[in-house]
Amino acid sequence: MMMATTCCASFAAYRRGGGSGGGGAAKHYRSTTTTTTRAPHLQHYRRQHHSSCGGNGGARAAHEETFLCAPAAASASITANLRRKHAFWRLAASSSASPPADSSGNGGDGSSSSSPSSSSQPEFLGIAMSTLKKVVPLALMMFCILFNYTILRDTKDVLVVTAPGSGAEIIPFLKTYVNLPAAIGFAAIYARLSNLMDRDRLFYTILVPFVMFFGAFAFIMYPARDTLHPTEFCVDLLDKLGPRFMGPIAIVRNWTYCLFYVMAELWGSVVVSVLFWGFANQIMEVKEAKQFYPLFGLIANVALIFSGQAVRYFSTVRAGLPPGVDGWGMSLKGLMSMIVVGGFCIAGIYWALNKYVLPTVGPIEGAAKKKKEKLSMSIGESVIFLAKSAYVRSLATLVVAYGISINLVEVTWKSKLKAQYPDPNDYSMFMGNFSTATGTVTFVLMIVSRYIFAKFGWGVAAAITPIVILITGATFFSLILTPGVWEPVLAYLGFTPLFMAVLVGAAQNVFSKGAKYSLFDPCKEMAYIPLDEETKVKGKAAIDVICNPLGKSGGSLVQQLMIFTFGSLAASTPYLGVVLLIVITMWLRSAARLSALFEGAQQNLRSHDWDDPGEEVVPDSDLRADPNERSDEEPTPGVVKTS
Repeated sequence: MMMATTCCASFAAYRRGGGSGGGGAAKHYRSTTTTTTRAPHLQHYRRQHHSSCGGNGGARAAHEETFLCAPAAASASITANLRRKHAFWRLAASSSASPPADSSGNGGDGSSSSSPSSSSQPEFLGIAMSTLKKVVPLALMMFCILFNYTILRDTKDVLVVTAPGSGAEIIPFLKTYVNLPAAIGFAAIYARLSNLMDRDRLFYTILVPFVMFFGAFAFIMYPARDTLHPTEFCVDLLDKLGPRFMGPIAIVRNWTYCLFYVMAELWGSVVVSVLFWGFANQIMEVKEAKQFYPLFGLIANVALIFSGQAVRYFSTVRAGLPPGVDGWGMSLKGLMSMIVVGGFCIAGIYWALNKYVLPTVGPIEGAAKKKKEKLSMSIGESVIFLAKSAYVRSLATLVVAYGISINLVEVTWKSKLKAQYPDPNDYSMFMGNFSTATGTVTFVLMIVSRYIFAKFGWGVAAAITPIVILITGATFFSLILTPGVWEPVLAYLGFTPLFMAVLVGAAQNVFSKGAKYSLFDPCKEMAYIPLDEETKVKGKAAIDVICNPLGKSGGSLVQQLMIFTFGSLAASTPYLGVVLLIVITMWLRSAARLSALFEGAQQNLRSHDWDDPGEEVVPDSDLRADPNERSDEEPTPGVVKTS
């Protein structure tokens, strides 16, 4: 057996075919070459293509190689897929060919072949200084924003749950009838202001009112609460309507606390999502975002740890106060003073970035490109789109199920927390420790999540969050509904059933939120990747319009129905447990179904990439390290054997 090979062309003929240009090389290769083996010629041609298109001094040296080819009769054995790839390479080479480099390393036109920021850019620890100038201030800004948000989140619960005539029953009504209209109103105001102001003025116009309100609440509104709250009117109204209406009446009775609750909720959605991430996306390049955005997530959890301890510290000031002094009022002044200082730090960092950093780092890569129009879908269009796509329906079920299930357990837990800690300072101290634990667990889970995704895949990662909520939620409800079963454990630990329920509920929230931040959110975003562009954009728009609000308010609506039906949240607890079980079951089924669809979509995507003639990157199987290596499933094309 011997392999017939012939020399395709001389070096001079090759140079006449376009030695310095990728198009000529591709033409010469296509017209005269019939491969003896598939892999060597792909490797050889790709080396020729890259060296000939680069426009540098190594181009001519690479062109001095000769092609060894089989007889022309063997050309028919080249597959159609390979021909399409050759056509694409020829087109890409001709479009990217550049004049030969001169001895100075410049292009043929005398210009430098490298960008100004390539090799001359100063670095620190392998990171470009221009990038560090942006990342470090953004990280500090993120820390301040999340530090403030954790304090506000813990404080708002203390205010509305421990307020006179109130309880955890107020939360479902607040989220549905106060938070949602406030969010819609802010969206309308923000859209109007964004058309009237530039970026800097808009940032300060949104941030400053938040800071001023929280400062005014601690030093003006809270001390004057007895004057501002219509206590007598609400007490008479509650006597007439009955305890079923305690939640709505408590909103009116403690309206300043509820206003604080709404502003604290808006801080999370407005300052974090709109102001910070909007600004970061404007000044960060895509390659920088991929590298440093995960770092911001870790910083957020570090902020949770520190802010939780700050809440705990200010909740202990009551011990050193003389009798008759409102300890919770003093704690509020200390906490809101930190909010004000943090707000000014955020504004100062933003000003310094725009004043001193951004003018020195040059234009942002891709900033001149036309911004892609964001698809806006009405509620009716969103419902129709969700009904048509099984993939998007399954993803929507995950989002709605999380919102409902976490709300069902969290509100019930907060009602037990108030029973255990009726004093606002004690309640606040516990919430501070709770936030610290949440930040620590989430930080660890975010590191472990990389291993989970790599080892077990998307399906297992997506199932962990509902399983965690199911196990911890079932344990929590069993402590409330069947305390006798836990008597041996309680006797051994020396805990009361109420305190044990508080601890288990806290653990449920800590691990559920940690799993949500580290696993559920990445799974949700990854699920969009293998979709085609239309389904990806429309599906995300449909979920934003329908599923996010439904998930947040769905649990609240269920609890409101239970409260009106059974009279109180405590009487509704057994039925809430049943609803939780149903929701988790639907969640797990949808996660399993979506996992199969996700894997199938990925396989289709890989198959499409292999068959696509416009594919830029050649699969590794076409560029083997060993030229003589071939798989058992396919013959080696272009080989002519003679005996």
